[in-house]
Amino acid sequence: MMKLWCVGVFSLASFYYAQTYPVSEISDVLKKNASAVVRNESTVLEINKIDEIVYHNSSAITVINKDAVGFAIPKIYYEKGNTASNIKVTVYDDKGAKIKSYSKSDFTDVAANSQGTFYSDNRMMYLSYTPTSYPYTIEFSYDQKDPNTVFIPDFTPYRDFNISVQKSSFKIINKSGINLRSKTYESPFEFATVKVTDEDGGKLYSYENVPAIDNESMVPNPQKILPKVSFSLDQFNLVGKKGSFTTWKDFGLWYYNNLLTPVSVSTPQIKSEIAALNLSGSTEEKVKKIYQYMQSKTRYVFVALGIGGWQPMMPDEVQKKGYGDCKGLTNYMKTLLDEAEIKSYYVIINSNSSSISFDPDFPKMGGNHAILVIPTEKGNIWLENTSQEIAYNHLGYSTTDRNVLAVKPTGIEIMETPSYSAGQSKEKQILNIQLNPDKTINGNGKFTYTGNQYDFNLSYSGLSQSERNTSIKNSLSTLDFEKVEMSDFKNNRDLATIDFDLNFKAINYSKMVGSSYIFRAVPIYSNANYHQDENRKLPFENRFSFEDEYEIIYKLPAGYFIEEMPENGNVISDFGIYKISFEKKDDQLIVKRFFQMKKGLHSKDKYKDYISFRKKIMNADNAKILISKKS
Repeated sequence: MMKLWCVGVFSLASFYYAQTYPVSEISDVLKKNASAVVRNESTVLEINKIDEIVYHNSSAITVINKDAVGFAIPKIYYEKGNTASNIKVTVYDDKGAKIKSYSKSDFTDVAANSQGTFYSDNRMMYLSYTPTSYPYTIEFSYDQKDPNTVFIPDFTPYRDFNISVQKSSFKIINKSGINLRSKTYESPFEFATVKVTDEDGGKLYSYENVPAIDNESMVPNPQKILPKVSFSLDQFNLVGKKGSFTTWKDFGLWYYNNLLTPVSVSTPQIKSEIAALNLSGSTEEKVKKIYQYMQSKTRYVFVALGIGGWQPMMPDEVQKKGYGDCKGLTNYMKTLLDEAEIKSYYVIINSNSSSISFDPDFPKMGGNHAILVIPTEKGNIWLENTSQEIAYNHLGYSTTDRNVLAVKPTGIEIMETPSYSAGQSKEKQILNIQLNPDKTINGNGKFTYTGNQYDFNLSYSGLSQSERNTSIKNSLSTLDFEKVEMSDFKNNRDLATIDFDLNFKAINYSKMVGSSYIFRAVPIYSNANYHQDENRKLPFENRFSFEDEYEIIYKLPAGYFIEEMPENGNVISDFGIYKISFEKKDDQLIVKRFFQMKKGLHSKDKYKDYISFRKKIMNADNAKILISKKS
């Protein structure tokens, strides 16, 4: 992942010493679904010159339960050049009585390295506080000076689920003489509204009484629900590198010349690597061979060094050490392609399971990941460079269906990543099942996955045989397995398909009715509980289109016949299509099931219709078949 500079949610506030924040003053609306309530937060941001911003931060956060303890821990992220001062912390009990105060000397200073990070300039100061009871409130303030002016944070009520806001403000005082652009993005669902006023030589933005977003079923990423205000200076500084940011072209030229060109350096060893591959054939064949070679000799680790953590490692470092982060691995792959005289472009992207795109009309530093695009006569080739297992020219669900910034010598080109249709994100399942008089079934099956469903099953690649068996048993929980074994697992990295066979025995599949048995139509299906929420407050999102195509061949026990079976079914809605059919054939019953789900973001008013659609499918999957002994 690309390193992002932020001041964190705890940095948004200025101190209000007269307040003690009794919990009794929090309204029931703000307590609902909330693990923490931001009582009062403020940032006063002074832009003094192209290479100096001063943040005056404070926050008061009431922690309702243990789920929000980590959220409220006072933290200050920093690196060389952005120092913190005037650090104060006060903890209050539920009645607003002071428990204890802390200062800078009580903080612990550590390297802010996430899991998998080898090298980083990131540091973090934090105050370790262990609560003795709930709720309690932490009031926290500090000032921070930063020479990097390219990262002015967005102002949004909060960034996570189960947090509510009583009051939040963000004030910008621009003394630099540099034009500051801003853009307000209203909540598409009118969930909250930002208030904008002029105040003492600056602009004040504020939110009040914003309820928590509960992480309920199918809720979209909060970024798609909440309003925000974005900011960007026309001229900026990043670790001594000054640039212009009035257009995407300006930014792309700066990025290409200052961040990429200095590290776009090949070596005799890299030249030798390409020569040893003996490349031939089409451009696509050459790219595939180079890509799979790169995958075979590298692994992902996060490296946050260089210009603000945004500049890739030198390609010879990756070549020698065999590791890098998304920036370094992408740059190394690009250098290999350069040696093969194949043009490619470094791409900045927002990686998120709920697709987030850049605003073409508001240039601003952003993104959290890097990939590579190779234009060809047959279309673009997209390469995810951080995975040793992912298929060639396949992007995972966290990077598809959104726009990206391709960095070219002529500036940024905004491009679209692929979007997989339902038919391209497919599960195909063929099961042969022997029904037994003791209520058990013995079965074997063939499974194939493509598109986003390929992504969801890619994790099996890194597992041992016993781990695969355990994982598939947990995944297919609609069957009560006595034993299960996955075999012939294949991750086809040329075609982006995953295939495997399954052999299993499950108990309690049938139920006796006198001397007959009943069993459900579909043994393996998506196991989910759908309940009607009459008071749903939030929109819902199907993040991916997909198709499931099943063929289930039941073999009856000797001496039995099918006495009753369901009618063929067909369910059509705005959300998708479902079909199921039944066919008797000698001592067999053949069930065919087709389910297509459409991607979409829907208003809360349609949730009832969606639940109705899914319940009809679930009822059809569980429709009962009756078999009886022949007389």
